[in-house]
Amino acid sequence: MIPSFFPPHPALQHTVSHIMVAEVKNEIESFSFSPFPPTPQHAIHFYPRDPVVSRDHVGLLHKLPSSVIIGPQVSQVNIAMGMEHLIVSVAFMPGGMHRLLGMPMYELYDQAFDATLVLGSAIAEVNEQLQEVQTPLEMKTIVENFLLKKLSYAPVLPWEHAMREQLQRRLSIENAASVACLSIRQFERRSKEIMGYSPKMFSRLVRFSQAYRLKEQNPGLSWTSIAYSSGYYDQMHMIRDFKAFTDGLPRDLTKQILLAPALLQEHLRI
Repeated sequence: MIPSFFPPHPALQHTVSHIMVAEVKNEIESFSFSPFPPTPQHAIHFYPRDPVVSRDHVGLLHKLPSSVIIGPQVSQVNIAMGMEHLIVSVAFMPGGMHRLLGMPMYELYDQAFDATLVLGSAIAEVNEQLQEVQTPLEMKTIVENFLLKKLSYAPVLPWEHAMREQLQRRLSIENAASVACLSIRQFERRSKEIMGYSPKMFSRLVRFSQAYRLKEQNPGLSWTSIAYSSGYYDQMHMIRDFKAFTDGLPRDLTKQILLAPALLQEHLRI
């Protein structure tokens, strides 16, 4: 699965990180699952072709709707794709989904939501339009036009800038609060509103996600090397995060990666 990545329209670049289009065609229908651990990136996923089934951390199966809002995810889900899988994904900058939805992001904590229930008939029209086109560029344009109608340009606010620095430069919570021009307690409250979780949880997700994606990209790399490359103090420090976010150990993820019909985060850009 080699995705196509598109930078957002200039009017969206302070809100949207990128738009990704990826397609997978399987020769036979299978109900095998691929792991999708949590990431620090909020997104809207569109599935214009075969439906997708997810299995959550307690083992329940869910047939996903044609468009899904993924907010502050902290638990692993596992994904089964149809024979003709297509995903069009809008990846948001920190704070971007909050701008789009205008609601506290903690209300979306660790759940996938049918986008039509939150964004209404306009997103249903996007689903229909995506089913009628063929090329990644056409799909990107459809989604981008929807976003341009929903989002107006606004400068990056100090606390959004601070969270982007946490994501891109691994800024400490103390330094991020300083960039946000807020006390640590104020920064924590603002983070829960626009990201859905505390700055500490966000930093943990950034580090964990990098470690997991390194393993998908380099299956032969040892977990010890991955731990130090991802900013962990030691391997036990990393193991605690894996238990928290996947309910398992790194070696369990290794087995899942090797058996997965597709690697879903190998090319992910965060």
